[in-house]
Formats: sequence, structure tokens, C-alpha cells
Amino acid sequence: MVAVRVLEGDVSGRRPAPIERHTTSLEPCKAPRRKTDIRATHIQQEQGQPYFLPAIPAGASQSHDANVAVILGYYQGEKYISQQLRSIFDQSYNRISLYISDDQSAKAFDLSDYNFTHAELQKTFIRRTGKNLGATKNFLDGLAALNGRYNYYAFSDQDDIWHSDKIQKAIDILARYPSDQPALYCSSTAIADKNGRTNGTTSTIFRKPASFTNALVQNIGGGNTMLFNKAACDLIVRSSNENVVIAHDWWCYQIITGAGGHVYYDQEPSLDYRQHGSNLVGSNTGPFQKMRRLGGLLKGSFRRWNDMNLAALAENRHLLTPANRQRLDDFIAARRSFLFKRLYLAKRAGIYRQTALGNISLFLALLLNKV
Repeated sequence: MVAVRVLEGDVSGRRPAPIERHTTSLEPCKAPRRKTDIRATHIQQEQGQPYFLPAIPAGASQSHDANVAVILGYYQGEKYISQQLRSIFDQSYNRISLYISDDQSAKAFDLSDYNFTHAELQKTFIRRTGKNLGATKNFLDGLAALNGRYNYYAFSDQDDIWHSDKIQKAIDILARYPSDQPALYCSSTAIADKNGRTNGTTSTIFRKPASFTNALVQNIGGGNTMLFNKAACDLIVRSSNENVVIAHDWWCYQIITGAGGHVYYDQEPSLDYRQHGSNLVGSNTGPFQKMRRLGGLLKGSFRRWNDMNLAALAENRHLLTPANRQRLDDFIAARRSFLFKRLYLAKRAGIYRQTALGNISLFLALLLNKV
């Protein structure tokens, strides 16, 4: 049973025009009373159930009229989310619907805590998961719940500050690719302190091509920078169903490149990436962060991550191109082989990382069988 709760009342005291909402067929919800300001729709649900979805006007997926769904993964994020939401609502591209997936925060997310316009509230929808899913599954389930109803999709963290042209720039780039082929945009980020102030530094800039052989051993696109088309959304949802992966963004990079889709990495930042004590991942630019990642590699973290991702890829090998199936098989075999055969098969698979230091670390991991 999906319990729908509609919040009523306008904090400004003004009475808006009557609004009609379209309900899903999951439950016979009553239509809202006329002359009601529907502030936002909250869904308390078990995992996998859809949001209370608005009607989407028909139209071509061109850059000027495409509909965009933003999936914001939320958990205990009240400290910084106001700036994140404001930067989404202030995008130069405004055909956006915002879907906030609250992963069982102690205090349920409530838009009435924030000062947004009626128009902004009308394109915001909220669900509360039936149980705590963790960030990766919260994002992937939140995406699946939209049933592929939009032209483009973007993930959002709860504590960043988007640049005003983030959505427009990404759509302009993805519009170059055929709409029936999976295509994903991602970018570097500008590093900001806990107060949202930037100092001119960015995340590591990647210069080598995006590819499946890179995606097997590295993720180049943070989920908070990603925007992808409907073909990519369908592929991500289809492939991630019932599979356990280490990170939603890394999985997007792997499955899209593996299936022969397009990944565009933008060296120019699309957002300010706030660094604070509660970051789930955080920046990887400083020497301390690099040493920490090297330590994790030596302890076997990298191998455990690959175990999860490769198991999911093996389950979806029918979605990969023939060439990428062979590369996957070579990489899996390399991890099970003795040293010289391991090095040979890894070379035949063509795996690589984006930086010289990264490739040194990869070679060390191969020597120690920690890959």
C-alpha cells in the first residue's frame, strides 16, 4: 500500500489557482480538492514503488523543450540542502522536475521548512523510502521509480551548489548524440569549503578517453555531475535491477560504455563540490586523500569493489558489445590467474586509469593481486 500525504497551505497566505494532479494506477488516490495549494507530495513507500507523478507534456527531445528529472538523494542533509535546492531552481534551463528521495532520515524532509515560490514547489516531488537503502540504492531506486517518463535525467547530491548553466550545457552536448543511443554527460567539479567558498582548485582533470576498459578500474564521473538521456536511463534501470554495485555513478559509467554508449567528460566544472566532515566520498585531489586511497587498495578495498561490479557486469553481459564481453572475460580471468598470466590478460583486456600515478597504482595492484 502506498500512502500519499498532500501538504496544504501557502506560507505567503495567497490562494493559488486550482491545480490538478495525475495519480498513478498503484492505488485509487482521491483527486485533491479544488482551491488547494499542493505544496509537495510525499510518498511513504516500500522500495521500488513509484512517486506520485505529474503529467508530462508530449514533445520532441530537442535541447529547447526536453523535460528533465533531477533525482536528489537525501539523508540527514538539512544543514546544506537549502543552497543545493536554490541552485537547482535557479538553473537557466527551467523544464525541470525535482524528485527528492528521503532515505529514512531521522527528521523527514519537509519543503515547508524552506522559503520557495509556489512555482518551485509545484515541480517538486518527495518520496520517503520504506527502509534505509544506502546512497547507491536510493539513487537507483529513485531513478527506476520514474518509469522512464522524461527525456533527460540528472542525479543531485544534497550539499553542492550547481552552476546556473549546468543542465543547459549538458543537454546541449547530449543533443549531439542519437536519442536512441545511451549517452551520459559528466564533468569535473570546483572544490568548495564547508561554507561554499571556492579557491580556484578543481577535482582531478581527466584527459584520456572515456571507455569501458577505463570504467572497469576507475570512475571518472561523479554522480552529482551526471545528466543522461532516456536510452541511458532505460539501460541503467534494466541492468541494475536486483544487482548489487558499489556506487551508482561508477555503475552508470561501466554499463553505458560497456553497451557501446557515449560518455562525454567535461573538463570544465559544472558545480561547486562542498567539502565538509560528513561527505560520503569527498575530494580526491590532496596528498592525504591519495595516500588514503592507496592504503585502501593495499588492504583489499579495491578488489572487493571490483568483485561487486564484475558480478553485476557478468549478470548483464548480454547487454555488452561483443568486444567488451571479451574484455570483461579477460579481466575476470586475469584476477584469477598467477602473476605472469595475470599481467598478460590485464594487458589484453586493455585496462587503464586516467593518470600516471593511477596507472602506477593499478600496476602495483596487479602485482599484488589486489585488483
